[in-house]
Amino acid sequence: MRYLLRKILFYIVAFCAAITINFALPRLLPGNPVDVMLAKLAQRGQVAPETREAIEAMLGTTDDASLLSQFGDYLVNIFRGDLGVSVTFFPTPVVTVIGQALPWTILLVGIATVISFVIAQLLGMLAGWKRGGWLDSLIPTSTVLQAVPYFWLALILSYVFAVTLGFFPISGGYDYRTVSAGWSWEFLASAVKYGTLPALTIVISSLGAGLVGMRNMMVSTMAEDYVVTAEAKGLRPRRIMTMYAGRNAILPSVAGFGIALGAVVGGSILTEQVFSYPGIGQTLLQSVQNNDYALMQGVFLIITTSVLLTNFFVDVVYGLIDPRTRHQG
Repeated sequence: MRYLLRKILFYIVAFCAAITINFALPRLLPGNPVDVMLAKLAQRGQVAPETREAIEAMLGTTDDASLLSQFGDYLVNIFRGDLGVSVTFFPTPVVTVIGQALPWTILLVGIATVISFVIAQLLGMLAGWKRGGWLDSLIPTSTVLQAVPYFWLALILSYVFAVTLGFFPISGGYDYRTVSAGWSWEFLASAVKYGTLPALTIVISSLGAGLVGMRNMMVSTMAEDYVVTAEAKGLRPRRIMTMYAGRNAILPSVAGFGIALGAVVGGSILTEQVFSYPGIGQTLLQSVQNNDYALMQGVFLIITTSVLLTNFFVDVVYGLIDPRTRHQG
């Protein structure tokens, strides 16, 4: 119980720090979202002088309000579920904009990350178990994957499989010309087809580090006394590999899964840009281009909260897998 309370307190402090940074960063950027909105309205005709005051009040960026006052209003609105109105998609609320983009990114990043993690751990366990085998000899080449940027790999896959071979679409989230969005088999099949290349990019890019790490831990664990004892008892090799060596070798990978997720999310944002995928990354780019404070804050809040919740869940699971961590400190 003390372990759980300590973790909850730590992540509450981290969440408060994330909210503060989230509020400050967009306001350090050059430009003014009110000017962006006025420029859009001016394209439709003349803008009355009082319009600026109304837009400032709506966006919470009035000159009379201090940063501290704006921060207080921001905190109140967060807990009310009101993230403001998007300048980019005016007059659509930020919650609605994020709600339309978030499912795409959750499915893309979530599925790709889990697939990459499982493949890396299984291959790393096999490579460490059979040291010197053909799979183990391929491990050094996997380190190349760690050095390849997400966007570069995305461009290569797009050119080979979309442009040259024509196996997959080059951009988009689904075939909007022939399929209507909704929970139908046609839409799901189209979404899977369009999401294959972005998902493959994330899987390949995040595979190298996990594979090498699991292999090295497996080799180290094989020399432990409990593994040698299990072999001396005549237990089946598969049981020793999975229940004794693999179960303990995977602990550092589980602990680092939450941290690695942050890098995966950052890489997926770039991947979405290459494939014009309608996720959070695309929305974030549009918000930065338009100095859309409210939308930027909303996207950052979702990303940081997701990473913090994932890390908290991983810490709890790690405490269940390895009881020793619950008695530290």
